[in-house]
Amino acid sequence: MSSVSPAGKSFYVTTPIFYVNDAPHIGHAYTEVASDVLTRWQRQKGSNAFLLTGTDEHGEKILRTASANNSTPQAWADKLVHDAWLPLLETLDIDNQDFIRTTEPRHKKNVQRFLEDLNNKGFIYQGSYEGNYCVGCEEFKTDSDLVEGEGAFAEELVCAIHSKPVERLEETNYFFKLSEFQQPLLDYYEQNPNFIQPESARNEVISFVKRELTDLSISRSKDKFDWGIDIPWDSNHIIYVWFDALLNYITAIGYGEDQDKLESLWPASIQVVGKDILRFHAVIWPAMLMAADLKPAERVFAHGWLLVGGEKMSKSKLTGIAPTEITNVFGSDAFRYYFMRAIAFGQDGSFSWEDLSARYQAELANGFGNLASRVVAMVHRYFDGAVPEAKNLTEADKKIPLAAEAAVQAADKAMEQVAIQDALVAIWELVDELNGYLTEQEPWILAKDEANRERLATILSTALEGVRALAVLLCPFTPKASAKLWAAIGHSLGDLADQPLLEAASWSQLSPGTKIGELDSLFPRVEQEDKA
Repeated sequence: MSSVSPAGKSFYVTTPIFYVNDAPHIGHAYTEVASDVLTRWQRQKGSNAFLLTGTDEHGEKILRTASANNSTPQAWADKLVHDAWLPLLETLDIDNQDFIRTTEPRHKKNVQRFLEDLNNKGFIYQGSYEGNYCVGCEEFKTDSDLVEGEGAFAEELVCAIHSKPVERLEETNYFFKLSEFQQPLLDYYEQNPNFIQPESARNEVISFVKRELTDLSISRSKDKFDWGIDIPWDSNHIIYVWFDALLNYITAIGYGEDQDKLESLWPASIQVVGKDILRFHAVIWPAMLMAADLKPAERVFAHGWLLVGGEKMSKSKLTGIAPTEITNVFGSDAFRYYFMRAIAFGQDGSFSWEDLSARYQAELANGFGNLASRVVAMVHRYFDGAVPEAKNLTEADKKIPLAAEAAVQAADKAMEQVAIQDALVAIWELVDELNGYLTEQEPWILAKDEANRERLATILSTALEGVRALAVLLCPFTPKASAKLWAAIGHSLGDLADQPLLEAASWSQLSPGTKIGELDSLFPRVEQEDKA
């Protein structure tokens, strides 16, 4: 993924849009944070970065959930969006540029416009279909997608993802000629080797497409249920929820209404998805776009599942954890840092309260937080809060800017590869280098003798520059702590958002004599109850 975009082209990142059948858990939050970090990183590099997220509000699952709660689907969706999904973005400091709801007029009318276009081009036909349908996935399932049930469903075949029985459906529907895109898709995968990542996901999709693509049922009869967007030429049918939902990525950015905006953003630079919805985004979605003479996204990245007790995060299995259970104790920065640092993006990862608490204390509070606090405190204590001047640099001093430059380069390389964990590892090399530097140089000892004042100034100037670089590098990950640190030490350089990320290691940006502010603890001690 190149950070160099064509003239006028923005760096466009999308999350999946999430079902509003229930409140979000940390699995949803994980996706949001990763997408936000990727977008913020590119924006800090100077790109016109744009993040889209939103909610998927049609389909049988929403209708059933609303009915079970004595509500209409629209009222249920409105309540969940305003009470749960929009607050989630604030809780996690997600800096999204748009939020799309599939019940919005801008979406509905342009979904119909897209379908009309495909119909006019001969890619839609009517036929009959019989198959196993999972309401939880809103998807027809093949035999290979089913497993033997357990417990109450021991005698039945169940969805491998939701562990619930499927329903046998037989309907007359409209179909999209997905089968015609088997070879075009395989050609596209070969010509664009980075389109699907990680490599394991790419291999899975190619193997699936090679087996033979069948045409896709893209409507449901209103005899069955009616919560969806009407087929424009047949009001007895509604559009299949996934076909409707996938189009959000372009209806939100001007498809059918604002061609200039669409062209400035599409194709998306990266579409972040969970691995369980990879086929929709790496097979069906690019085929839809090809049929409409639009380019597929530049990259689809499938992240792994968050596991609790060895199982995928799930409300139905009572393994769902609300993000606020974490942020209310540790704060949003710790949430963002932990999930990006503890789990290799693209692989499954287990969550535990013990690991979160340990990393908070060791890496955030004692590592980065304590480093920033004591450097700022020593500048105030020994130099009345004025930036000291560095003179007569030793080899130890010269190693710090080199370490900072290495951190910038390694972190940026990792982020270009969507290796978010590796980026944080690279940045923490600088944290560790600075902590080791202070331990070895012992400025608190040197401060006891006035004869050491020049050396003391050099050490604290060097350390303060290193902390400044960290504030910029960590801004996409821990925006609150970075802003707090920047307000204390970097205010003379302008807004943190305007600091070029790739120039973070450019040295001597803080002018000697400039006054810095006080700094409260970035990651204060937390008191938490034991979690079961």
